[in-house]
Amino acid sequence: MNDLQPLLALLEQTEGERDQALVRSERLAAAQRSAQAQAEQLVAYRRDYEQRWGEHFGREGKIELVRCYQGFVERLSQAIAQQTQTAQQALTQAESAATALREHEIRVASVRKLIQRRVQQVQQDMNQRDQKQTDEFASRAAWRRLSAFGFLSAG
Repeated sequence: MNDLQPLLALLEQTEGERDQALVRSERLAAAQRSAQAQAEQLVAYRRDYEQRWGEHFGREGKIELVRCYQGFVERLSQAIAQQTQTAQQALTQAESAATALREHEIRVASVRKLIQRRVQQVQQDMNQRDQKQTDEFASRAAWRRLSAFGFLSAG
């Protein structure tokens, strides 16, 4: 089993890397959800603002207020565009982290499979060695019995 020590160390390392990738993936997915929610809130706010103040300005007809309204809507639209871009970048990072996590999980599974094969090979070798010893013992016992009963000639 000493032959498995390097593989067990490798398994421990790959599991650690996988765990780190999992934490990173979860953190980036949460950041992506938060950024997307914030972008959606900004869009809803702009829609509500345009609806509420658009009706108000349509009745009042004050040009100065209309310009303020239009400037605010423009800045709000820029904020939405920026937040949408941030959400898209967060999505890309989250997808990349999820891909990296899958790759780490595959590595862990591969190392586990290799360890399993090594253990099976060691077990098979031990079984063959035991079988050979049993066969040799039985053969010697048979020769002794034959010798004891004089079935074998001395020369």
